[in-house]
Amino acid sequence: MNKNSSKSYYLYFVVIMALLFFTVWIGTWKVRGNNYTRGEFESQLKEDNVAMVTICPNKETPTGSVEITLKSGEEKILYVTDVTEIESFIREYGIDPAVEEVPEESWFLNSVFPILLVTIICVFFFVMFNSQNAANNSNGRMMNFGRSRARLSLGDNKITLDEVAGLKEEKEELEEIVEFLKEPGKFTRVGARIPKGVLLEGAPGTGKTLLAKAIAGEANVPFFSISGSDFVEMFVGVGASRVRDMFAEAKRHAPCIIFIDEIDAVARRRGTGMGGGHDEREQTLNQLLVEMDGFGVNEGIIVLAATNRVDILDPAILRPGRFDRKISVVSPDVGGRKDILKVHAKNKPLAEDVDLEQIAQTTAGFTGADLENLLNEAAINAAMERRVFVKQEDIKKAFIKVGIGAEKKSRVISDKEKKITAYHEAGHAILFHVLPNVGPVYTVSIIPTGIGAAGYTMPLPEKDEMFLTKGKMKEDIMVSLGGRIAEEIIFDDITTGASSDIKKATKVARRMVTRYGMSDNIGVINYDDNDDEVFIGRDLAHAKNHSEIISGEIDKEVKAIIDECYQKAKDIIMEHEGVLHKCAELLLEKERISRAEFEALFQ
Repeated sequence: MNKNSSKSYYLYFVVIMALLFFTVWIGTWKVRGNNYTRGEFESQLKEDNVAMVTICPNKETPTGSVEITLKSGEEKILYVTDVTEIESFIREYGIDPAVEEVPEESWFLNSVFPILLVTIICVFFFVMFNSQNAANNSNGRMMNFGRSRARLSLGDNKITLDEVAGLKEEKEELEEIVEFLKEPGKFTRVGARIPKGVLLEGAPGTGKTLLAKAIAGEANVPFFSISGSDFVEMFVGVGASRVRDMFAEAKRHAPCIIFIDEIDAVARRRGTGMGGGHDEREQTLNQLLVEMDGFGVNEGIIVLAATNRVDILDPAILRPGRFDRKISVVSPDVGGRKDILKVHAKNKPLAEDVDLEQIAQTTAGFTGADLENLLNEAAINAAMERRVFVKQEDIKKAFIKVGIGAEKKSRVISDKEKKITAYHEAGHAILFHVLPNVGPVYTVSIIPTGIGAAGYTMPLPEKDEMFLTKGKMKEDIMVSLGGRIAEEIIFDDITTGASSDIKKATKVARRMVTRYGMSDNIGVINYDDNDDEVFIGRDLAHAKNHSEIISGEIDKEVKAIIDECYQKAKDIIMEHEGVLHKCAELLLEKERISRAEFEALFQ
C-alpha cells in the first residue's frame, strides 16, 4: 500500500470520528440563553420583570438550573446548587415556577455510542489490514509467477490398483513402478534402472488419469499432478521456470511421482509452426527434456504422462531415457466392461432384471467413462420416475440416449416424411439382418433424435473384433447405402437424408484403397498421407507422395467399390421387398420396434 492511500485512510478516519463526536455533542446540547446571577435574578423579581420561570433539576440532585423568561422576551439561565430552596424563594414573589422532571440517562450515549465507536474502529483497521495484504499478495503473485502449479498429495490418495477394473495388462506393467517405489534396493542390487518416465496413451475416457492416481495410492508416495497447459503462459520463460521449480520441489520429496495430464499441450513436436521455432512452448519443452534426462540427476522421480495424441508428440521426449515405457490404454473387452460395470453399479440399487453381462456384450467399443455415464443416465431416469432402484428398461433408454441422442417425440413430422423415414430405416435393418458380419439389429426407430436424424437403426455387436476384413468393410458400406436404396426402390426418388450415410461409406471405401491396400488395381501401397496433417505449417508446405495420375486411379477404385456394394445391397433389398413393406408398416404403427419384433418379420 502506498503512502498516499495510507494518508487518505487516516484522513477519512479522523473526519468520521469528528462527525460522530459532533453529533453526540449536538444531541446533548441545548440552547439556554446567557448566564445569570442570583442578584440579577432577585432584582428582576423585585421589579416584577419576570414573565415565566422553569426549574430544571440535574441528574445529580439537588443541583440544577433555572430558565428565566423576562417580560421583554429575553431569556436567561441561572445555575443553582439547591433547586428546592430556589423554588421556595421564587414563590415568595408570587410566581409559580414550572418544575421539569429529572432527566433520564441517554440510551444513545450509554448503549449505542460505545458499540458504534468500537465498530467504526474495528472496520477501519480491518480495511487497512486487507489493503495491506492485497498489496503484499499482489507483489507475491508477481514474484511467484514462475513457481510451479503442481498440486502435491501426501498420502491422502485412497485409490488403489484393485479399484481399477478392465485394465489387467496395463496394471501388471505398472506394478513394477510400484515395486520400485516401495523397494528400490531390490532393483539396484542387480543393476536395474527403473524407467524414468511412463507414457499412458489411449482414447479419451479409457482410464489413463485413474491409473496414475492408483499408482500413487498404491505406492503411498508424494504425488505431484499438473496439466500440460499449466506450464504455458503468455510471458516468455515462465513455462521453463515452472518446470525447473516443479522438479526442484520433487527432488525434496523423492521418491515421488510427477503426473502430467494432457502432455501434448506442452510436448508438441517442434518446428511445426508458421513462424520461428523459438516460442514459449518450445522453451518449456526444452526444459522438460533437460530435466527428464539431461546433465542433472533426478533420482527417485518417476514421470507419468497421459495423452490421446501421441502422434503429435516430439520424438525427443519419446526416446528411452525420458519416456522409457509406453503403455497403450485401450477400450476394454467384454470381460473388462463387465468388471467396470460392477464397479460403477456398487452404489446403485439394481432390479432383478438387470443383466450386467448382457449390457457388457451390447456396449462394444465403450470406454470406462462411457460405461459410467451409461449407468449414471439410467440412475437419473429411475430417479425421474420416482423409483429407488434401476431397471433394465432404464439402461436401455440410457443406451439409446448415450449412443444416438435423446429422442424428440414432440417434434411434428408429416405423414410423408414418416413414411420415407420408415422405409429408409427398414432398408438399413434388412441389410443388418441378412449380412453375416454386421448384425444383428437391436432397435429400429423412426423417432427423431437429438443429433438431427429422423430415425435410427441400432445394431447389436455380439463380439469384439480386433481386425477389419475386406468383406466386413464392404458390408459396412452396403449397410450405409441401404437407406438410400430403399428410398429409390419405393418412391422412385431420393432425399438428402442419406448424406451422412454416403459420407461414411465413401470414407470407408477410400481407406480400403489408400490405407489398407485392398484394391487389386492400386496394389498394396499406402497412399494415405493425411494422418500427419495436424500442424498448419506442415500442411502448407506438404507435398503429396503420389502423382495426379494415382489420385485419379484412387478415385476410380473408390467409385468401383461403392458401385459394387450399391448393386449388391440393392439386390438383397429387392429380394426381401416383402419384409421391407412389413417393417415400414410396423414402424409407422409403433414408431420403434425391438430385435424380436423385427426378426419375426422374416418368419
